[in-house]
Amino acid sequence: MDFLRPASWEEALAAKAEHPTAVPIAGGTDVMVEINFDHRRPEYLLDLNRIGDLYEWETGEDSVRLGASVPYTKIMDHLRAELPGLALASHTVASPQIRNRGGVGGNLGTASPAGDAHPALLAAGAEVEAESVRGSRRIPIDDFYTGVKRNALAPDELIRAVHIKKADGPQQYSKVGTRNAMVIAVCAFGLALHPESRTVRTGIGSAAPTPVRARAAEDFLNAALEEGGFWDNGKIITPSVAKRFADLCAAACNPIDDVRGTASYRRHAVGVMARRTLTWTWESYRGTAARSEGVA
Repeated sequence: MDFLRPASWEEALAAKAEHPTAVPIAGGTDVMVEINFDHRRPEYLLDLNRIGDLYEWETGEDSVRLGASVPYTKIMDHLRAELPGLALASHTVASPQIRNRGGVGGNLGTASPAGDAHPALLAAGAEVEAESVRGSRRIPIDDFYTGVKRNALAPDELIRAVHIKKADGPQQYSKVGTRNAMVIAVCAFGLALHPESRTVRTGIGSAAPTPVRARAAEDFLNAALEEGGFWDNGKIITPSVAKRFADLCAAACNPIDDVRGTASYRRHAVGVMARRTLTWTWESYRGTAARSEGVA
């Protein structure tokens, strides 16, 4: 195994173009596990740790450009207001040591359905900035996951950053695991309210071959909220609406039985998380709306 260590982004792109099978490594929290257990033996490792701009972020008027290697701890400490769903997801990642090393780019590159960041990125409506010597492009998160641990990157492309819309409403994230830390998700669920567009987006992890959205559930809830005037009147969402939303989220899953949980349990758990996160986010939205009107 050869070790490539570029000193700049341009050198990294050149190395990836010359060696398309080279596996990028930054935090190494996924790659090193596979190598240590001899599940993977790449011909080349492409070390990105010396490329400083991968560890930087920029907060714009409407979105955050998050470098691929920004550690989860930085997201938790500095971007909680702009990216609340991703910050909550970051709290669930492994241990403090791994949160100090791992970043969203690694989750995206691995494209595991159990990656903790994926549900939050789907719910927020992110875009992946991919680059090669041929140029740069932005891939909508909905088009990024193409199969089990497969993504839309070309062989010569690297992830440079992720563009994530700043939250315009409450966001939530929930994860089921066998313990609180150092655990792969049995299943996970992300939910984001977008009051500006009067829409809701979801993200489901570890309950299908790829991270997915519950689109039928979103369509149902968007229609129910609009028809009931909920965005304007701030009423409590009725139990029947919450239950139907939860059922549709569970139906969006296509899980498997494995050592971490059964398919039926995963479907049930996603439904429970969907109902709970909807309750939490809507209560937060109602509270914010009331305060803005001077009621609370």
